[in-house]
This record gives sequence, C-alpha cells and structure tokens, in this order.
Amino acid sequence: MFKKILIANRGEIACRVIKTAKRMGIATVAVYSEADRDALHVLSADESVCIGPPPSKDSYLAIDKIIAACKQTGAEAVHPGYGFLSENQEFSRRLEENGIVFIGPKHYSVAAMGDKIESKKLAIAAGVNTIPGYNDAIADSGHAVEIAKGIGYPVMIKASAGGGGKGLRVARNDAEAAEGFDSCRNEARASFGDDRVFIEKFVEGPHHIEIQILADAHGNTVYLLERECSIQRRHQKVVEEAPSPFIDATIRKAMGEQAVALAKAVKYQSAGTVEFVVGSDKSFYFLEMNTRLQVEHPVTEMITGLDLVEQMIRVAAGEPLALRQEDIQPKGWAIECRINAEDPFRGFLPSTGRITRFQPPPTESGEVRVDTGVYEGGEISMHYDSMIAKLICHGDTRQQAVERMRDALNAFLIRGVSSNIPFQAALMQHPRFVTGIFTTAFIAEEYPNGFVAADVPHDDPALLAAVAAFARRRYIDRAVQISGQMGGHPRKVGQNWVVFIGETHYPMTLGEIEGGYSIVCEGKRYDLVSDWQFRDLVFNGTCNGQAICLQIERSGLDYRISHFGKQVKAIVMTAKADRLLALMPVKAAPDMSKYLLSPMPGLLREVVVHEGQKVRAGERLGIIEAMKMENILKAEKDAVVKRIVAQPGESLAVDQVIIEFA
Repeated sequence: MFKKILIANRGEIACRVIKTAKRMGIATVAVYSEADRDALHVLSADESVCIGPPPSKDSYLAIDKIIAACKQTGAEAVHPGYGFLSENQEFSRRLEENGIVFIGPKHYSVAAMGDKIESKKLAIAAGVNTIPGYNDAIADSGHAVEIAKGIGYPVMIKASAGGGGKGLRVARNDAEAAEGFDSCRNEARASFGDDRVFIEKFVEGPHHIEIQILADAHGNTVYLLERECSIQRRHQKVVEEAPSPFIDATIRKAMGEQAVALAKAVKYQSAGTVEFVVGSDKSFYFLEMNTRLQVEHPVTEMITGLDLVEQMIRVAAGEPLALRQEDIQPKGWAIECRINAEDPFRGFLPSTGRITRFQPPPTESGEVRVDTGVYEGGEISMHYDSMIAKLICHGDTRQQAVERMRDALNAFLIRGVSSNIPFQAALMQHPRFVTGIFTTAFIAEEYPNGFVAADVPHDDPALLAAVAAFARRRYIDRAVQISGQMGGHPRKVGQNWVVFIGETHYPMTLGEIEGGYSIVCEGKRYDLVSDWQFRDLVFNGTCNGQAICLQIERSGLDYRISHFGKQVKAIVMTAKADRLLALMPVKAAPDMSKYLLSPMPGLLREVVVHEGQKVRAGERLGIIEAMKMENILKAEKDAVVKRIVAQPGESLAVDQVIIEFA
C-alpha cells in the first residue's frame, strides 16, 4: 500500500480523498493555487505545495508543476479527483513515465473513453446501444447547422472533451444550432483546451441514468448499481439518487452488463461511470464514459456500504477486488443535493465572496452526510466552480430519504454568499419529484420563468407569520428588561400584533406559555416552544408538539424566513402601528431601465457594442465570465448606446453599471 499520495485537485473532492487516505493511514499532499492558499484542503493535508497563480491553466492544469510537487514531497501516487486533469490521458501517461502511480484508469483507457467521438465508436464495437448522430469533429457553425438539419431537430451539441455540463447545448432550430456550436466550442476551449464539437439526436422525454463500475488489474469488473441523475439545470446535475425510481431489475441488469462489457473492451481499471439516456419506453443508449470518480458517488456509497475512494486506491496499489457481482445489493435509498454558490433568485448566477456563516446540519452516520471543501470565514473564488458542499441523506425507503433531506436543508445555514439551498428545498417538496416520475426536462418544465421563492407553495403560510411574531415578541420581552429605565413606568407589551408577508396581513394574538408563546391567527392556534435566541439564524423548536426547523434572520422590523424552499420577508408591528402605516406614502423605486447592470460578479470579457450604436432587442451586448462559465448579455429592448461605463478585463460586482443607454 502507498505511504503518501498527492491529491491533484481542490475543494470538496480534495477534502473527500484526504479523509479516506487518513483513515487508511496514508499521508497526504495537497497542491494549491495562490487563490487557495487558505483553503480547507490545504489545511487538512499533511503537506501542501503551491503550484502557481489562480488561473487553472497555470496551476491545477499544469502537469509539470504537479509532477514536480510529487518528486518534491515523495508522493508515490496521485488521486486526480474529478474535473481538471482527472480525464487527461497525457497526465496519466506522464505520471507513469515518472514512476508515479495514477489512482485511476490507465492512460490508454482514458484516451479511449475521454474522447466522446472515439468512445462512441468503441461502444458500437462492444455491442453497446448508441444514439444516432454525427461522430466526427465539426468545422464551423454553418457545417453544424447542416448536420443538425440532416439528423433532425432537436439535437444535442457536445464538446468532445466535455464534462460536468460544460460544452453542451440543445438546439431546436438553425439559429440555436449556430449559436450553440459557437458557445460549446468556446467553453470547451476555455475549460478543456480542446474545441472539437459533435452532434447527436436529442432523445425526447429522457432519463439520465448512470452505472457505477469498478474494475481491477486482474480482470475483475463489477457494476455497483445505478444512479438517477435526471434532475438537471442546463445539463448540470442538481439532485442525484440511488437507486433509480424509474428503471426495474431487468433494465438495471442489461445496462450493468453493457457497462461492464464496455469497461472490459478498453481494459479498464479503477472506478468509472457509464452514462446512459433512457427513453420513456425504457430503451437505453450510451452517452459517455466518465473515467473518474463522479461528484455523485456518495449515493452509491450510501446504498452499497463501500468507500469508492478506498477501492480506487486499493486497485491502483494492485489489489484485486474483494467483492463479486452477486455481493452487491442495494440497502435503502440515498439522495444527494449539490449545494452551490449561486443565486437561485437571479437566474442561478454565480455568487462569490467570503462565507460569513457556515453551519451544516447535524450529521448522522449512515443517515446524513456532508462533504465540503469550505469553512466559515473562507472565500468562494471566481476562478473555480461553484461547489460549496454536497448533502447526502439515506433512508430505508425513498420517502424517508426525501424527508431527511427536507429537514437537513431547512437546517443548512450559509451566509455571505448566496446558495441554491432554497431551490433544492423546493425540489424536495415538489409533487412530481416526490412521486419519482420526472425526466431531464423537469426543471425547465416546472420553472420555465426561473425560480421565484414567492411562487413556492407552503402548506401553512400563517405558520411562518406566527414564527415571525414569536421572534418579535421575544425581542420585545427582552427589551422591557433593560436596566436604567424610568421607575414606575414599565412598558406594557400588548397581545395584538399584525404580520405582513407580501400583500397578506396576518392579525394575531400572542400569549405566554412555558418556553414560548401561544399564537392565535385566523382562528388557528400555534403553540410555539423554542430556546431560540437573537444570535441564532436557525430556529429549532416545536409547534403544537411537532418538531419544526426553519431559518430566520432579523433586520429591524423585518424577518426573513426560509422553510421548505419558501422564503418570505415578514414585517411585524403592533395593531396600532399597522393602522398608522396605512396612511404613509409609498416611495417609488428608481428607474434603472436605461442601464445594463452586471447580473453577477465576474470578469467582463468583451463589450461588442460602441457608443452611439443602435441595438435591437435580443442583440448581444457583451460577455461576462465567472466560474468557468460564460454569460452572454443581450439587449432587452431597442435602444441607443450612450456610454460604455465598464471596460473589458474589468472585474464586476453584482448590479455594477456596464452600459448606459440614451
């Protein structure tokens, strides 16, 4: 067994590998860019080596620097995690040439499966079901349009070296095919250094289901059941679960056997994933093989009891697999939510900055798990992906796993940057998700205009108003106890209050009970008991004897409350103040329609218009980059450019003015 390994990655996955390595008694080496000097994976490892400036191409993608770090520290092997160099055949080959073990497949297997065009040809040869399409590189957007028309819309445009949802577009007409081709090629070039793009038929009503495989150097290969990954946004996985609620034992066996056949065809060693698209008739087609550990691997670990990182290390060390196919049986159900630094209320745009509060839910062995690469006080950089953590919950049944995930999301506290927790919580409440009947189009169909928390239903919105009143009354009860007040004139706290949530008024009466307050609202009684204090942003307690957990944040008279994806702003005041407020004039919001504002923090890569130019609605204005993704800014209406305020190369903050229109 290895004595020391180097992790050629960062963030959550680097911390994940370090944890297993330490349990196995293996020393660890972290590499980091200058932007990650104080990152959690650096603090967690036994040793660390700085390998360059923030840009990935100068640090985490710099093969020579990583090999030098191995030689400097005496690391015998390298675990690449996922992303970066994890599927780079040159990296695997160079390590081997330098006598360093790659904890992953051999370079020839990476080469065979890392190229989507060539992997599809190999899959056909191995008898694996494949999707019709054009399997060679495409020269330009005009060529892409002709191919797409020949296949028939809709089509999927994919970067040959792509992964993680990058370099991928769905096109339903000529214009989308041309624009999608250019965007895919740009993203692929920036993220993978390979701008080849191909096109295949898009399967309507698809399920995205992947088979986890494990193979050793002794000819043993097994499949570790499947994962359902159909809850996606812009082809990026959001929620994953195992097993799939859609397929049956017959399909599972057929897909697993094809995955094993493909792995054996390329002499695969290590953990890997074969991805399939499954139609509504349960016909399935090969998509790609990921020759690495997947982000969603914890759900497989939860239902099999295996540590996949440990298995990868043991295979790389030459050990044979200690399990047979018949040994692998699912135990319960597991669900994973990806917690990302993005603002779901602003079109899921990236959110960067310092994490001021980070309080994951309590973990329970075998039930609730949190994998993360951040800590309170750490920073989310614009240079890398948006992953903050992964929340994984297990249950004996799917329903139990869903319920545990709901409770865990309610308790997961992140401040300083925005996160997609409200959206994840809303998904866990959605009737279609609860039934398990959904496709990859689920998010696009259910949230066609984006995610608005106000549109998320809540079983009892008056409960949220009652909690706000609870918090306000506890504040007032403390305030009346402050010393130094005029004697003989104690403040009398009334029982009648009004809570505003949007346009709805909730009149209520409060009375004290042991440990809390009894609140009556519209004839319904809420006995709220909690030891909640003003410093707490998570409210834990009981309502009418039933456990309740939600998040509440106070700012003056306002209370922001989040519960099951529902996020509201509540204003609490006395009944008299409510009557007086009705007489106050309303201040009009400023007119910002003449400005193009930055929708997210990021780098302004390009401004494609000039002062005095007439632009039409839908026309490109500029491009912003952040977290390896490009965001194209377009005109919302016809206008004339009056002034270019921000210049290309400038780092922008949210709502910073880029262009002023006449």
